[in-house]
Amino acid sequence: MPRIRWKRPRLPRTRAGRRRLVRGVVAGCVLALAPATWLYTSTGNRIGTVADAPSSGVAVVFGAGLWNGEPSPYLAGRLDAAVRLYRAGKVKAVLVTGDNSRTDYDEPDAMRGYLVRHGVPDTSVVSDFAGFDTWDSCVRAKKVFGVDRAVLVSQGFHIRRAVALCEAAGVRSYGVGVDATHNVTWYYGGAREVFAAGKALLDVVFKPDPTFLGPKEPGVARALAD
Repeated sequence: MPRIRWKRPRLPRTRAGRRRLVRGVVAGCVLALAPATWLYTSTGNRIGTVADAPSSGVAVVFGAGLWNGEPSPYLAGRLDAAVRLYRAGKVKAVLVTGDNSRTDYDEPDAMRGYLVRHGVPDTSVVSDFAGFDTWDSCVRAKKVFGVDRAVLVSQGFHIRRAVALCEAAGVRSYGVGVDATHNVTWYYGGAREVFAAGKALLDVVFKPDPTFLGPKEPGVARALAD
């Protein structure tokens, strides 16, 4: 079987050709980073800590994976922040939104159980079982659960995207960025956000329907009334 010989790419030989190559690389980098830059500029100063967060009635906690059926350390950090918001009286309802697409994987119920064990009344926790990504969670918070204003809780590398998308979905948002250990997961999350920012921009422009919308649910309104 003949061996395939790969041709080594050659740099342009002329000065003009090298200038065109550099300009092309620079333009590609600018285009790649433009969505991430948009996220930072569009969210402005609406990012802070639990202490900075305004009283908004509702906290939205985004799923971040399970370990053996329990919240991962990153997800536990988000839920701990939601507990502090509740104890501080800044929210009366916590909307937990995550993936329950399989019978053996249930983020919202695991999140609910964690919050209840840490002192948040079960009647104050509302589950969104179809938060398959950030855009879906934001649209469903508005259209299904009737959330107009919320404190969003996530890690720092994700929170600006969450705020931008929820704002685009019609939810006036303030983001609480949770501190996290700078481990492999953190660096992976940060790198992933560069690419996820592009999808976020497309979501804002085209406003696609979520994977599953479904009927309106009174859980948040009931929790706020209680």
